[in-house]
Amino acid sequence: MASQNEFLGEISDEQFAARVRKHFASVFQPKALIYWLDLLLSSLLGWTAFWLSVQHPFGSLAHLATTSTALLALLRAALFMHEIAHQKRGSLPGFEYAWHALVGLPFMLPSLMYVGSHGDHHRPHTFGTADDPEYVPLVQGTLLGLVWFVLSVCVVPILLPLRWGIIGPLSFVIPPLRKIVIQRASTLVINPAYRRPLPGKRYRLRWLSQEWTAALVAWLVGISWYTGQLPSVWLVQWYVVTAGMLIVNQIRTLAAHRYDNTGRRLSVTEQLLDSVNMCGWPAPTVLAAPVGLRYHALHHLLPNVPYHSLGRLHRHLQAELPPTGVYPQTVERGILSAIRSLVDRIGRRRRTASLSEEHVGEEA
Repeated sequence: MASQNEFLGEISDEQFAARVRKHFASVFQPKALIYWLDLLLSSLLGWTAFWLSVQHPFGSLAHLATTSTALLALLRAALFMHEIAHQKRGSLPGFEYAWHALVGLPFMLPSLMYVGSHGDHHRPHTFGTADDPEYVPLVQGTLLGLVWFVLSVCVVPILLPLRWGIIGPLSFVIPPLRKIVIQRASTLVINPAYRRPLPGKRYRLRWLSQEWTAALVAWLVGISWYTGQLPSVWLVQWYVVTAGMLIVNQIRTLAAHRYDNTGRRLSVTEQLLDSVNMCGWPAPTVLAAPVGLRYHALHHLLPNVPYHSLGRLHRHLQAELPPTGVYPQTVERGILSAIRSLVDRIGRRRRTASLSEEHVGEEA
């Protein structure tokens, strides 16, 4: 890539970021073999471990080991939803269908819950605002709020069968409910203020097929359990693994951004500085942020680069860009370092607010 050296310099403004994005967006193309092997092997390992986990007494060492393996492997497979949202339709023929069969529908997480809405997280005029489904100003909160942020997802596995099996079908015959379901119960969000727009005509068939397929899965599971063909232990284990996956992903989300913005529209450079690249190979980072998600700042700079190329591109930029530039400021040593930084900023903000209140009280 020596020919690129002539323009690689400090990322200091939107014009330079646009030049980098334009140049690299066409350099790397998704390699179908890598995508398919990764998805298939992760799913095979995950579901094999899931089956083994049900064979052992709940809470035993063997159960914990196999459950952890299932959780992490299936999380990796599930997070290909992020790649599906970014890669052009048709660039990986059949991949989305296979993903649905292997993990999307078994976990009742059809891709419509992410594809489409995720674009609002990347648009310059919505990133970090109330119209961004994946951003909240966590620095303005408390440490207890962070704990709730992580653990609140434990209720999601209970809500998913209700959404697809009961509420969704009812919404087709109750128009006011339909609007609420689309706006507030069809998207994976961390921002409770986000309201999803109604799908356009080009997406209606996709929505209908995924919604009714998810409903069919919910009904088949419910009937199988009710008739005794599906043991309750399988449903309990499904809940444990699903909740565990969501918790790990929520922890990973804490490290994806700085979460300092309180709703102001940010420049490209400001968006980059608000995002995090988690470097090195610490195990928690590799396991909790798979499929390229640990290079989140780079992903925001170049959202269409496939996950298997992000590490190589990040290393190239680090070697070429000056250490005093903007891009190096996005780097954290790992997921724990990024979360520790978030906790420290929350503490500093609260101490500053407390000192300000004391100062105002003394003046009064």
